[in-house]
Amino acid sequence: MDSWMLVDSVVIPEESGTQSVMALMRRGRELVIRVDGRELMGSRTHGSEEALFDLAHERMGARPEARVLVGGLGMGFTLAAALRKLGPDAHAVVAELVPAVIRWNRGPIAEEAGAPLSDPRAEIYEGDVADLIRTPPAPWDAILLDVDNGPLGLTRASNGWLYSHAGLVASHAALAPGGVLGVWSAFLDTGFTRRMKRAGFKVEVEDVRARGRKGGPRHVVWLGTR
Repeated sequence: MDSWMLVDSVVIPEESGTQSVMALMRRGRELVIRVDGRELMGSRTHGSEEALFDLAHERMGARPEARVLVGGLGMGFTLAAALRKLGPDAHAVVAELVPAVIRWNRGPIAEEAGAPLSDPRAEIYEGDVADLIRTPPAPWDAILLDVDNGPLGLTRASNGWLYSHAGLVASHAALAPGGVLGVWSAFLDTGFTRRMKRAGFKVEVEDVRARGRKGGPRHVVWLGTR
């Protein structure tokens, strides 16, 4: 089997004042992004990222001028899933904190998800998705959060606001009537389900596979309809 080769790496500051190394690695045709040696995402396990949009789309229905906010670019698979189903007049904004992830999605990662950033309906916001939830330029038809590990196991404390009661209330207010909040997580958290309900959402919890129908680890997607 081929060994892993470093494609690129960057140093990213942590909230604790320390620094971590984010690396893009390649082995044959497979790509992964790691932080300090821990794999965050890979090109072979993106079924649950695609399901994040697909499940939200089923609930929000056809909206010719849909406005979709994606928190976390990753390898572009959630954005690509959105662009496959959204109409020509739709608009998708992806918020990403790490400039290198954006650069890699325009370079060595691009073809893995079909180069979704080259689609004229897609826009990148280099910053915190919370900014676009607290002060939306216009109501969103869907807000899709693939940030950190989900409500549990956060690696950045600041991400906790997104999953708090205050953050969920803000997401509810930022959605158009009938809009959907979709939240990806590596773990189930029944407390988060209750918080979504208290924030006013009609909540469904879906068990999804990391590799779609081909198996792999199971992840969780919450769907909250306004």
